[in-house]
Amino acid sequence: MKLKNKTALVTGASSGIGEACARALSGNGAKVILTGRNQKKLEQLSKETGGIFLTANLSISEDVVSLFEAIDGSIDILVNNAGVAPKASIIDGDIEAFQTLLNVNVLALTHCCQLALKKFDPKNGGQIVNISSMSGHRVPPSGGFYAATKFAVRAVTEALRYELKSKENKTRVTMISPGFVDTPLLENYFRGDEETLSALRQDIEMLKPQDIAQTLIHILETPKHVEIGDVMTVSYTHLTLPTIYSV
Repeated sequence: MKLKNKTALVTGASSGIGEACARALSGNGAKVILTGRNQKKLEQLSKETGGIFLTANLSISEDVVSLFEAIDGSIDILVNNAGVAPKASIIDGDIEAFQTLLNVNVLALTHCCQLALKKFDPKNGGQIVNISSMSGHRVPPSGGFYAATKFAVRAVTEALRYELKSKENKTRVTMISPGFVDTPLLENYFRGDEETLSALRQDIEMLKPQDIAQTLIHILETPKHVEIGDVMTVSYTHLTLPTIYSV
């Protein structure tokens, strides 16, 4: 197992993509540190994966700091998966929803990158994988402020990569941009518009969280001289959909 003796921190690990990533990492030999807000789910997952869990609300910067202070020793991998997806129209969206999106999807992700770098091996660096969205590559009609935050994640990821290279830091930074993944986050995105989600599920074979987890493992197991910049992962059937369905 190539990930044996590696320690990975997974944010948003209590369900969906984060849970699947934690299981895949553990199954490939890594020690996992799970974080999220649902203590009951994290506790159960930690028992099943042999990892440890630390509850944190990443929208609060003090919680982010406390999370990393609570980690004993170094880590090798950061999987920045935590995110929120309330619908927030640019025209009439709630400003508080904008702030929540910004705090979790962008600022918390960036803060975790900063603090993880201090936990990586200073000589060999580590690996950061930011879970983003296809909405960070093109704005769908219903994308709203959510899409804006995912474009920001893309910019943060690329900027971080260039900054690390300028400092000759060997840390590798990758972004995974999934299309539709059938998770609780997707259900939250379509809250109030369940008919569209139901039609969508009939029209395409959605990605599963395990599909993204497999992509993660592939990234982490590439040779050290290989850096994967961005992986856009979509269902084959999604490619023929009208733009109105794009998230």
